[in-house]
Amino acid sequence: MKNIVITGGAGFIGSHVVRLLVNKYPEYKIVNLDLLTYAGNLENIIDIKESQNYKFIKGDICDEEFITKIFNDEKITDVIHLAAESHVDRSITDPLSFVKTNIFGTVTLLNSAVNAWKDELDKHIFYHVSTDEVYGSLAEDGFFLETTPYDPQSPYSASKASSDHFVRAWANTYGLQVKISNCSNNYGPNQFPEKLLPLMINNIKNNKLLPVYGKGENIRDWLYVVDHARAIDDIFHKGEVGETYNVGGFNEWKNIDIVNHLCEIMDDKLDRTPGESAKLITFVKDRAGHDHRYAIDASKIQKELGWEPSLQFEEGMRKTVDWYLENEDWLGHVTSGQYKSYYKIQYNQE
Repeated sequence: MKNIVITGGAGFIGSHVVRLLVNKYPEYKIVNLDLLTYAGNLENIIDIKESQNYKFIKGDICDEEFITKIFNDEKITDVIHLAAESHVDRSITDPLSFVKTNIFGTVTLLNSAVNAWKDELDKHIFYHVSTDEVYGSLAEDGFFLETTPYDPQSPYSASKASSDHFVRAWANTYGLQVKISNCSNNYGPNQFPEKLLPLMINNIKNNKLLPVYGKGENIRDWLYVVDHARAIDDIFHKGEVGETYNVGGFNEWKNIDIVNHLCEIMDDKLDRTPGESAKLITFVKDRAGHDHRYAIDASKIQKELGWEPSLQFEEGMRKTVDWYLENEDWLGHVTSGQYKSYYKIQYNQE
């Protein structure tokens, strides 16, 4: 019997992890802990809210007394930690929020776990989900390995790199059994539309300008979110304690190529004249400290755990477009309120 707390389980990636584990392991109890900030949305997991092995708790991972109570009341046996501030643009305008959540929140969880499990640390897992951005930026060739030195370039990646170091420190100092994964860019259903794909899909649908940083030459490796959830499942259950696993989609794309391809898909889906949506592309001032290229070598998780992506990017993009077009109510809800003021500040557009 496992009682697993998944932090950030109402967010984009977290909701897919929660759904997978609730459905796949009915003998487990899955506790979804989320503060429900702008990116946390219970609509993401409305389909499992009545499941017998599922429980949602609203709360802040920085509140040590509250976290300690959850460990005790829910008899938590393991942690899968996804809760994080995750958008680089926001980290540039509000870095202290990222320090608080990503660093202080992680340390609070680590402390609570050690205190709750101190008599039998060898029976529990603390799994920390991180990002490939901790490695910095790549030139035109090469890949991030699990042994690549950390070189974070933004407040966001610096906060995640720090949290990774704290997780390893708690393993070395206190004997906590930890696992870490660093993943490339995720895309798919339920992603808050500050990120590239849902932002562009929503703007194309509404005939709004498509803001592309610089010349759109930045390169990212993309992974369908359901495949990331599968990787998290595999690492949690089969990964070696103390190990780090890089998770990537083997799909490198320039941002401008992604936007152009999305325009082609949307023209087809919306019965527009080919090339019509591409006319909305507008280049905006590049983001400060914008990393040029990320690329993950995911051969370790492939060889050791047998995981690999199930979708190629073109197929995944079409599935993603279909989901957003079929879930206009969800998109309408999350693009109201705070999102409108954020968008105006970030891109100087209504």
